[in-house]
Amino acid sequence: MEAVDHFLATYDLEIKKARPNSWALLCNQSSWSFLRRQYLFQILASHNTLARVFLPEHGLFAELQDQVGLDETSSYQFLADGVEFISLYGTQESSLLVPAEKITDLDLLIVDIQDVGSRYYTFATTMAYVFEVIRDTHSNIRIVVIDRPNPAGLQVEGSVLQPEYASFVGYPGLPHRHGLTIGELALFFKDQIGLTNPVEVVYDDRLSADYWFTRYTNEFQSGSLPGQYNSISIWPSPNMAHPVTPRIYSGQCLLEGTNLSEGRGTTRPFEIFGAPWLRSFAIDSELIVPGAQLRPLRFIPVYHKHANQVCEGFQIHLDDANQYHSLAHTLRMLRLWKARYTEFEWRDAEYEFRSDRPAIELLAGDRLLLDFLEERESLQALNEYLSECEHSWRLAASYWYLHKR
Repeated sequence: MEAVDHFLATYDLEIKKARPNSWALLCNQSSWSFLRRQYLFQILASHNTLARVFLPEHGLFAELQDQVGLDETSSYQFLADGVEFISLYGTQESSLLVPAEKITDLDLLIVDIQDVGSRYYTFATTMAYVFEVIRDTHSNIRIVVIDRPNPAGLQVEGSVLQPEYASFVGYPGLPHRHGLTIGELALFFKDQIGLTNPVEVVYDDRLSADYWFTRYTNEFQSGSLPGQYNSISIWPSPNMAHPVTPRIYSGQCLLEGTNLSEGRGTTRPFEIFGAPWLRSFAIDSELIVPGAQLRPLRFIPVYHKHANQVCEGFQIHLDDANQYHSLAHTLRMLRLWKARYTEFEWRDAEYEFRSDRPAIELLAGDRLLLDFLEERESLQALNEYLSECEHSWRLAASYWYLHKR
């Protein structure tokens, strides 16, 4: 039974007895029932329980590109009469926080969002920000989180984000790739934030560990899930549309902090990347790593960086996703290309409402990683540091585990 349907079965009686217009739902298009052929917000609205829907970045249907704010939501209104749609990613930074008055009249908040396993992915940060508002308003609202598999799998990468680098693309205390499900993340945020409200994580405990971390990741690599509908086949954001993307996103998202194209404007964002000035057809031996191959190519992005220009670069092909360390690989690539190409630049424009720090600092979020990029730390120092950080996180994160590893 898929996530939405398990929730509906578990909470069927409560849905029928709920006070009218007293629930809210944080979701986007991933919150779909293949069994009932409806979105969860439509099902709840039909029972007159739903007051409002909170939308993360990219809009209800993941129709908006990165960093495109949504202020006007009236176009969704016809989908559920009487339900208010509120964007939590508008054109102003203040839009990231849900207005207090939109929380205090509620009895229940349901969270049904598909995370992809890296701290940059803003949906989890939106959930954390909503938790902060609930804490600050001293609301008695209950929280139910519908758990979903982590398409990036069990692997952990990177170091825990320090508070000075906190932003919408990085919540303090999380490593670059955390290895948690969205339900486990919710429990982590509850403790980090000091939230006293009850957080209930709903999942089918009859499902094996393979469901949460292996079944999807192995089949994700082939891009097929034969014989069964599932919500992971619904892309949660416009550039997370292919099964392999979550497995490389923890490293490749760093390209957003550079003038390299991260492949937006192609059909394989984050897998394909490069620039008009990059020369890729002689692959440096230091960029050959376990678990993946770099295939040199040329491509033309139809929008975003270097739109309509011929770029030279690579596509990452995973040989063994369980061996591949995306963050370490991308750090090595960026260090090499920064030293080699005078055209290489760090992004200096405002990034996710922050202009006080370069984007690469917000994304890397660690002084040693930044020093490695500037050739002030060795590859050996980087590898030893990452190994130590990842071991420490696994020990700490086990406190919030809901599923067997």
